[in-house]
Amino acid sequence: MIDLHYWPTPNGKKVTILLEEAAIPYRIVPVNIGRGDQFTPEFLKMNPNHRMPVLVDTAPAGGGDPLAVFESGAIMLYLAEKVGRFYPQDLRGKYAVTQWVIWQMANQGPKSGECSHFRRLKDRQGDQSYAVRRFTDEVNRLYGVLNNRLHESRYLAGDAYTVADMISYPWTVNWQGQGQDIEEFRYVKRWQEELAARPAVQRGMAAGADLADDPAKLSPEEQERRARILYNQRARPVAAD
Repeated sequence: MIDLHYWPTPNGKKVTILLEEAAIPYRIVPVNIGRGDQFTPEFLKMNPNHRMPVLVDTAPAGGGDPLAVFESGAIMLYLAEKVGRFYPQDLRGKYAVTQWVIWQMANQGPKSGECSHFRRLKDRQGDQSYAVRRFTDEVNRLYGVLNNRLHESRYLAGDAYTVADMISYPWTVNWQGQGQDIEEFRYVKRWQEELAARPAVQRGMAAGADLADDPAKLSPEEQERRARILYNQRARPVAAD
């Protein structure tokens, strides 16, 4: 069984899409990142970087104790290798996929997250115009990277649907919130529509939809506390010897 420590964000939904596509039985363990569940001692034992998702495989290959894996890209590759699907193992096929997985982790995800962050806060935290312009333009560039690639091939790694597509798709769904016009990227739109029609993608994107909090129901004090948790993190001190 797979335990997925999860909250319904794009980084979480990458993994639920793969779990659904591969028909891997799994259990969602909610990690309310607004409340601060990712900073509990129990969670930090699994992921010292205090970010979800974290996967725990209670029956890893070869037996032994449950295996915890953090970082969504590593989780995707682990699961694909476990089931032998969506991640070719021949040299050329493997690295065609791997490079796009790393592109997503190093470029699309972080820049899209910063873009959405500054666009949400632009009217509440003083002049954010440079940051908004900087990250909106960078996300536009990254949509162009996707668009040019998908002009060349049906999927990101070639003719086959792989974890490279699953890991990138959830970050393109909120193109409006990222200040983009999907009509500018016709090949991304074609790819989006194809993936969105897949039943497993639909199930993966819907996973945990009942978990999210309604910010309007939180007190102003709780909203402020959660903002400090999410947006003002600094280094955690080393535990006392």
